[in-house]
Amino acid sequence: MEITTILGIIVGFIAVIGAMIFKHIDFAVLLNPAAFFVIIVGTVATILNSFPGSNLKSLGALFKILFTKKKGMTEAEIIKLIVELSNVARKEGLLALESKISEIEDPFIKKGLRLVIDGMDQELIIDILDSEITAMEARHEVNASIFSSAGMYAPTLGVLGAVFGLIAAMSHINDTDAMAEAISAAFIATILGIFTGYVLWNPFAKKLRVKSQQEALLKNMAIEGILSLQKGESPMMVQEKLLSVLPYSKQEKILEELNLE
Repeated sequence: MEITTILGIIVGFIAVIGAMIFKHIDFAVLLNPAAFFVIIVGTVATILNSFPGSNLKSLGALFKILFTKKKGMTEAEIIKLIVELSNVARKEGLLALESKISEIEDPFIKKGLRLVIDGMDQELIIDILDSEITAMEARHEVNASIFSSAGMYAPTLGVLGAVFGLIAAMSHINDTDAMAEAISAAFIATILGIFTGYVLWNPFAKKLRVKSQQEALLKNMAIEGILSLQKGESPMMVQEKLLSVLPYSKQEKILEELNLE
């Protein structure tokens, strides 16, 4: 469970509810079907008009990424694996790694090891694995842009909803009480548009981009380790190389976790 996403949503609602309490605003004003309709349906329309169906099919998976922690190898697990493989390669040769491939779950590391075992040139290995990372980042950027687009359009749709509300208010121009109530309701669409845009959709896009950066970092760390295996570097050198891309606080934590000190 990605607790930060859930906490962020809860705190966002608390901010709005708290402001309403401090300003003595009746919560009944939020029950405005027209405002919800123009923001929710309008935002869906903008996304449908912005992206092909092949991209939108992944929306369910994207929400899963936002609300759950992606399963995969951690920095510590990658370092431990590469160091162990380095020991095997130093003692038995690179071909001995072939028997270890079936034990590895990460497809990216598997692919890199197969390239090394097949005797491919280092530059070619880098090109192949870097191309995979670049393609991954491009896919992730499109996915994140779905939410950033929703975050861009929702506040504007809130203004559109407010205009509709003001038009309705003008129909009560001879009844000041009814007109005041209609004007108050008109701005609910603006609140809803700003809230969904800047508390939900744009932050969701940012979180997807951060997760993509973290995944790219892990893959680049794996590439560095795989190339070190190919060069026949010592396990200690491999360990230090992989640790060097991390901040000192994380290095110390990983060393303690793996009992490598």
